[in-house]
Amino acid sequence: MKFDSIVIGGGVAGLSCAIRCAEAGLKTAVVAAGQSALHFSSGSVDVLSRLPNGEAVAAPFDAFTTLAEQSPHHPYSKLGVAASRDAIAWYQNMMEKCGVYLSEQADEKNHYRVTPMGTFRSTWLSQQTVHQFPLHDLSQGLTNVALVTVDGFRDFQPQLAADNLAKLPQFANVSIKTAAVELPDFEKMQRNPCEFRSIDISRVLRDETKLHAFAKSMIQQVGKADLVILPAIFGNGDGAATIKLLEGLTGFSICEIPTMPPSLLGIRLEEAMKSHFKKLGGLILAGDEVISGQFDGDKLTHIFTRNHEDIPLSADHFLMANGSFFSKGLAAHRESIEEPVFGLDMAENSHRDHWYQSQFFAKQSHPFMKMGVSCNEHFQPSIKGQTISNLYCAGAILAHYDPVQEGSGSGVAISTGHYVAEQMIARSQAVQISDSQQKQERTTA
Repeated sequence: MKFDSIVIGGGVAGLSCAIRCAEAGLKTAVVAAGQSALHFSSGSVDVLSRLPNGEAVAAPFDAFTTLAEQSPHHPYSKLGVAASRDAIAWYQNMMEKCGVYLSEQADEKNHYRVTPMGTFRSTWLSQQTVHQFPLHDLSQGLTNVALVTVDGFRDFQPQLAADNLAKLPQFANVSIKTAAVELPDFEKMQRNPCEFRSIDISRVLRDETKLHAFAKSMIQQVGKADLVILPAIFGNGDGAATIKLLEGLTGFSICEIPTMPPSLLGIRLEEAMKSHFKKLGGLILAGDEVISGQFDGDKLTHIFTRNHEDIPLSADHFLMANGSFFSKGLAAHRESIEEPVFGLDMAENSHRDHWYQSQFFAKQSHPFMKMGVSCNEHFQPSIKGQTISNLYCAGAILAHYDPVQEGSGSGVAISTGHYVAEQMIARSQAVQISDSQQKQERTTA
């Protein structure tokens, strides 16, 4: 099978690249081994919340200059602020077409989102169902907040979150209450506690009759509240519409927070992106895994997957966006770390004693978090020092940044995926123009 571009990995980086390629008319395929990290994500888009030295960032794009000084090999330092801004704006507009509305603060500052623990994480874009807490005034306009769960739901403990919120000086004058609302048909779902997850609850609440009963119980349990915080228990496709309906039924202003996996906020992003990619004519080889590749000089010509065995997949361009250790994009052995599919050169392979800090909750990043594949300024990797000209890397497989400590995971994934796609598109268009000129010259001759 022959494609213009093949993307290895079905997460944010891979799908961003694939969608942009498909938009430009490139015949594109995505090889996705399984669930992406989006199933474990907040569903928000972090751009940059902290610099490598630990300093908090209010305006992420304004901090790119300082970031480049502290970390010149950081993916953002290679991209520059213009390319990153363009990529995030493209993603925001693309997701809006998919019905997922992501917004930022008007002052171009980060905002806080509340976590299931009652703590706050800085981010750049959040979905329309997520309450944005301003950096400068955390409890702005709030006097009564209610944290509500479904009775028997184990993946969100509102009392724990309420206790942590109450410790914050900004919430000293805010009344914080908790409530547990009974879910219709709860008794029928108690076959196995492991089945009582957010997705299971969302299936029940798709029934409008049961949603009405849920709303009535909410009103009785909550009473008065400026903001009602619920766990993300509404469908991945129609979740925002369901919450809007629930707000109309209750009169409450409702926001949702991610729960323990699976995270419906993250799944919403993934499902929307995959659906959009397929509508553009893209192909997703789900449940498949790349096991090897064939090279001709400095080019990757074919890849072989577990499901297709001896049937090669060929393309003009390839992207490695299959993540870090969690998704097996990188593999750690006793004395070394490697990229296991092609054996790409690593940016650093120090002794294991230098992979981590002495304390787990250290102020500085654990070194292994910044390990990854070594790439040039175009995000092209190398094998034994030879750059592979038609192979690129994007997202968590890249070295020189810590997505967790910096709060930059989604931003780097989108920016690098989009940047690589633009290179693939430009090179494909250049080949088309060259072929057209050669054909015209032969016709004229």
